[in-house]
Amino acid sequence: MDTKYLLIGGGMTADAAVKGIREHDEDGPIVLVGSEPHPPYKRPPLTKGLWSGGDEAKIWKHTAEAGAEVILGRRIVALDLNARRATDDAGDEYRYEKVLLATGGIPRRLGGADEEVIYYRTFDDFRQLREITAGGAAHVVVIGGGFIGSELAASLASAGTKVTMVMPEAGMTSRVLPDGLSRFVADYFRAKGVEVLTEEAVASIDGATVHTGSGHTLEADAVVAGLGIVPNIELAERAGIPIDNGIVVDRYGRVDGRDDLFAAGDVANYPNLVLGGQFRVEHEDHANTHGRIVGPNMAGANVAYDHLPLFYSDLFDLGYEAVGEVDSRLATVETWEEPNRKGTIAYVDDAGLPRGFLLWNVWDKVDAARELIRAGKPVGEGALV
Repeated sequence: MDTKYLLIGGGMTADAAVKGIREHDEDGPIVLVGSEPHPPYKRPPLTKGLWSGGDEAKIWKHTAEAGAEVILGRRIVALDLNARRATDDAGDEYRYEKVLLATGGIPRRLGGADEEVIYYRTFDDFRQLREITAGGAAHVVVIGGGFIGSELAASLASAGTKVTMVMPEAGMTSRVLPDGLSRFVADYFRAKGVEVLTEEAVASIDGATVHTGSGHTLEADAVVAGLGIVPNIELAERAGIPIDNGIVVDRYGRVDGRDDLFAAGDVANYPNLVLGGQFRVEHEDHANTHGRIVGPNMAGANVAYDHLPLFYSDLFDLGYEAVGEVDSRLATVETWEEPNRKGTIAYVDDAGLPRGFLLWNVWDKVDAARELIRAGKPVGEGALV
């Protein structure tokens, strides 16, 4: 098969790239090859809205309607950069002029006897877990208290499922939230009926039974792991593409200075033109925006990616938006209207310059937060009031 643009990966980034290409090249053939049996879809509803009655029909991105040939259930296993040829796991070949690696990430695994663990990532994972929990009498053990684990636990509990969480940290989402807020959220989940085992390790798993390091035995109907992802770099490594915490790209999404090889989304390690340094971001806004910039760059747009991505979460009655570098290892400047319930947190460097903002039950402030980060001036309490 011959095509002008070959997109490897079937997620939100590839979909955004297709639509971006079409804004600059109305007719060039586009082929998207995805390993899942489903066409590109929105991932956030898998831990959010679909558990509260959201319509499955609204998650689909309708990529083919933008004029791409979408090939599903196939995985590209070889990439010959010199010949500009890719081969999938069925032996079919694709000859291209430009190629985008949007291979995303793969879930971190526990290791050991984990055959029945659901490494929650895909629409099929959602359907499997929904079937197990239908009727509301199920018990689910969620391993991990990060972004995915906390959202899924809250959604399951809200839907009437008994939930136990197991995590090694002292609080929830501890890589993002300051320690005090992280511990507050763990207690908040407990008040909502979730059994939260903090500072606890998983010793072994036998079917759907979890044994912890301190001696707990948790009998469940399903065990779900939300341990984050690692960039899916296997294909890139085999092709000899430079790797460093993902596929290293420039501000245009190009790999190694080539004009025929690009990467975007979760798998891409890109230069942040606002904060400086290299970043790899795994959230929806970056997946969509990076794809929407890099796709047109394949078609010659040559636009630099200088976006400050945001991410957001809903945890029972708590919710937040975050933008920039939101890392609990940074110093913070906190402004609370109501402690732990409503306020803003600025994450700052040694000079007091803002690197990122967490907007905790505060809305419509993302653009203002971005402006403060771009301004590069020290911030104090009340900066976003």
